[in-house]
Amino acid sequence: MSATVAPMPERGRARVVSVLYLAATMVFFGSAFPSSKVVVEQVPHSLAAALRFGIGAAVLVLLVLLRLARARRVTGAEPTRPGARRLLVRAAAAGLLGVFAYNVLFFWGLSLAPAADGAVLVPVLSPVFTAAAFVLAGRERPAPARVAGLLVGAGGAALFFAGIEATAGSARLLGDLLFVAGAACWAGYTVVSKRVLAGLDALLATTCATVAGAVALAVVALPAAVQVHWSAIPAVAWVNLVYLGVGPTAVAYLMYSIALRSLSPTTATLAMFAVPLFGVAGSAAFLGESFTHLQILGAAVLLAGAVVAVSARGRREEPGT
Repeated sequence: MSATVAPMPERGRARVVSVLYLAATMVFFGSAFPSSKVVVEQVPHSLAAALRFGIGAAVLVLLVLLRLARARRVTGAEPTRPGARRLLVRAAAAGLLGVFAYNVLFFWGLSLAPAADGAVLVPVLSPVFTAAAFVLAGRERPAPARVAGLLVGAGGAALFFAGIEATAGSARLLGDLLFVAGAACWAGYTVVSKRVLAGLDALLATTCATVAGAVALAVVALPAAVQVHWSAIPAVAWVNLVYLGVGPTAVAYLMYSIALRSLSPTTATLAMFAVPLFGVAGSAAFLGESFTHLQILGAAVLLAGAVVAVSARGRREEPGT
């Protein structure tokens, strides 16, 4: 007599798939740091951001068109839903935060500071900012452990900045501060995207956000696009741009959006702690970057504080309390 295994509930399967998508997204995100650094060494940072997301937007639009064509063949009509236009506008607005604002800061920071710095500061500070936002917005009461984690994280960040060698000059410090501002933008995008995705297909939401962000990035990059010598851009930059546009942009943003449909923003931001592993490893292997001893200590303290801040659960505030 053979034992039968009960099938996994649909909700459980969706959660497993979301976790796998989230894990793959973190690998893509981590690899984006050294890959983007290679590009900004050959192309102005504003143009690098616009090209990356122009490629990513084109890939996503193609996927949407293929889906619509398949829907027409099956049903004879395009799928529509009430209020879809309003939801698409909301998704595009989210893209101005998570695609445009974040990447203006991210690529600018990369042009001034090592990719390894960004690989630590952005993914580790994003969860800290997300946790702080819930407390400041009154959506959670500040649990003592969460407050302690935020304070420890702030201390770790201070150590990290203090560890920057004087010979690096002010450019590296400015670049790291831009990474910090970018982390705040990404935290906001994570929280906002959860609400946007509640009423919109993940592919459409990701496409609208990416297209809106890419258009804004293109406007900012126009002066650089006119002045750059296109024929002088080496093949290595184009290879990395195509990879960035398809992998860490189109594929990763889509998987991240799908994951957020089943996972909480806190879970998504906790997963960001895996990004430094891939980002720092890639930066060391391909770019030869490294940290000072004080920066390593600061990064460890920052990571510990961030884990505590995000893991500690404050009591949710009820409306009217």
